[in-house]
Amino acid sequence: QVQLVESGGGLVQAGGSLSLSCRVSGNIFSIKEMSWYREGADDRRELVAQIGRNHDTKYADSVKGRFFISRDNSQNTASLRMDTLQPEDTGIYYCVAGGVETVLKTTDYWGRGTQVTVSS
Repeated sequence: QVQLVESGGGLVQAGGSLSLSCRVSGNIFSIKEMSWYREGADDRRELVAQIGRNHDTKYADSVKGRFFISRDNSQNTASLRMDTLQPEDTGIYYCVAGGVETVLKTTDYWGRGTQVTVSS
């Protein structure tokens, strides 16, 4: 059984930094990509950052140069470093493990989300 656990998040003042971590456990052969999505006040989920197995990355325009995603394939973990946070970064951040290959199937897994609040 695959489990995905997020940690980090919290409350920070504008201009501050936070880091999020995500660990995927279970009998996993490989994980194609790991991503962080954000759900803001409008309840819309948007892709914030994504990293492939070969460490190729993709970022939302709004976070380029401020957020940095990384992963450790040997540990099945991913991290999101968030610098120069702004109030508009506030939201629930979800870790997503995409293309998780197990003996039974290949599918995506979502975490439960962690709250990030940036005060002005």
